[in-house]
Amino acid sequence: MFRHIVLLKWTDDATEEQGAEVERRLNELPGVIPEIRSYQIGPDAGVNQGNFSFAVTALFDSPEDYVVYRDHPAHLAVVEECIAPILAARTAVQYAV
Repeated sequence: MFRHIVLLKWTDDATEEQGAEVERRLNELPGVIPEIRSYQIGPDAGVNQGNFSFAVTALFDSPEDYVVYRDHPAHLAVVEECIAPILAARTAVQYAV
């Protein structure tokens, strides 16, 4: 198994509606990309100051399946259309489970 974790920080002028659209669009991906085995996403709960704004954790059978997801047109469309316009910072890690 292969896990992908990404943390996203929105710009100060990002709206709640934009964040909700990111969440809505990302939630569609498991139905479009069969290589996704498990997919959890969500906005920061706001318990601690200074956290990133949004998290994605995804599980795949292999690194190759992760690459299919990473390069899939539906995923790239969400990144380009919804995430990039409000993205201030991103950090990610992938590892074998």
